[in-house]
Amino acid sequence: MLGLFKLRFAVRSPKWANIRKQHLKNNPNCIACDKNKKVEVHHIKPVHTHPDLELEPSNLVTLCADPCHIIFGHLMDWKSWNSEVVKDSSVYLNKVKNKPL
Repeated sequence: MLGLFKLRFAVRSPKWANIRKQHLKNNPNCIACDKNKKVEVHHIKPVHTHPDLELEPSNLVTLCADPCHIIFGHLMDWKSWNSEVVKDSSVYLNKVKNKPL
């Protein structure tokens, strides 16, 4: 339980707010569905396992809060993460964009 508490309430770098804001300015759309409403910045490699990558732009992607973040970012389980989030999101987006009408 303590491990989850630490993960959930981890102290962010004081630079995180600015990095997040800049990322969303440059990448406003979800990489999975291309929507730009209620988006989140997702760490490809989680901060609790790779704290050195918290502010690394190449470790950040934009996902909509619902449902893409939980589906593509966490594989339907907030305790897990998808190391293939970029690839999986791209495959899905390509299917959505090429869907026949």
